[in-house]
Amino acid sequence: MRMAEGGVTSEDYRTFLQQPSGNMDDSGFFSIQVISNALKVWGLELILFNSPEYQRLRIDPINERSFICNYKEHWFTVRKLGKQWFNLNSLLTGPELISDTYLALFLAQLQQEGYSIFVVKGDLPDCEADQLLQMIRVQQMHRPKLIGEELAQLKEQRVQKTDLERVLEANDGSGMLDEDEEDLQRALALSRQEIDLEDEEADLRRAIQLSMQGTSRNICQDTPQTSGTHLTSEELRKRREAYFEKQQQQQDPPGHPCEKPNTSSGALDSDLGDAMSEEDMLQAAVTMSLETVRSNFKTEGKK
Repeated sequence: MRMAEGGVTSEDYRTFLQQPSGNMDDSGFFSIQVISNALKVWGLELILFNSPEYQRLRIDPINERSFICNYKEHWFTVRKLGKQWFNLNSLLTGPELISDTYLALFLAQLQQEGYSIFVVKGDLPDCEADQLLQMIRVQQMHRPKLIGEELAQLKEQRVQKTDLERVLEANDGSGMLDEDEEDLQRALALSRQEIDLEDEEADLRRAIQLSMQGTSRNICQDTPQTSGTHLTSEELRKRREAYFEKQQQQQDPPGHPCEKPNTSSGALDSDLGDAMSEEDMLQAAVTMSLETVRSNFKTEGKK
């Protein structure tokens, strides 16, 4: 208004309008003079925290109510609400709780980083947050992050997700798997084969056990009964021979042909007279049970 008194069409006035203001700009920055005059409306005064005049007072920062901090064109407030201190920096995702013991260290750290700190003297206007925190205390488990840091993390997560989706799309339907995935597929295939083999051997053992149980019941009751299994005698014999041949091949050294177990009762009697191994005894017992099952089947067939 004072410059316009000389004429709004003058060269000096147009030059003045084009020059940026030293007290404010379009980003919302205000100079310390503007902030100091604005606080006088509420009867508040700003005192430089590290000035010799204030340092001679030796006031503990805990006994103050508010600090205004400035570095270049950024301002933020450290204020006591209720009985706790909070860092109200707008660059954070939320208010940061500051303990009483950490307050002095926090202000000293800001001074080392080049911040100018001002003490707000006077009675602060009432606010709802201060009234609420007079009754309760805040507990903060996680420190708020910088807004730029959080945005960077979100951007990195989006990039990783995009890369993963791109890899999945490239592998979809093409059959192209990396080495780790191929190793995993091979390991799964081997484990399934081992499980199938164990299941087959377990089925054979259960069938032999059921046949032996059925034989003992037939002998005690002297009545023809089935063994309780759905396998026929021929299927049971083939499975038994395949199982013992496999066991014999694993135990015998290379170059020595494995001998098939004898199935005649005469061979069984001769083996019992020798020093029989545990496997021979098992083979003899299985042979005896199978022959008994066959005789039972024949008896049932005649009836």
